[in-house]
Amino acid sequence: MARRCEVTGKGVRTGNNVSHANNKTRRRFLPNLKVVTLISEALGQNVRLRVSSHGLRSVEHNGGIDNWLLKTKDTLLSDEAKVLKRKIKKALAAKQSQAA
Repeated sequence: MARRCEVTGKGVRTGNNVSHANNKTRRRFLPNLKVVTLISEALGQNVRLRVSSHGLRSVEHNGGIDNWLLKTKDTLLSDEAKVLKRKIKKALAAKQSQAA
């Protein structure tokens, strides 16, 4: 499983440890990933995603996972998130057709 946020696409970065003597050794900066359960109002079910803390704050700021996915471009989302976005769009379209 790749160390990549399924919402924002944030992944592993690389850099250097620099000692007091200015010696440089390679290191990895890992994203702060957590497995969280988010509630999709359009689908009426819980969704488990591997999300960074930054991604979780972004989702909460936009009013939930449904709004976040609908606003985000497909190129920035993981495969699981793209499938979830399609399901949400389909559910919202069905609700609008029932209301009309």
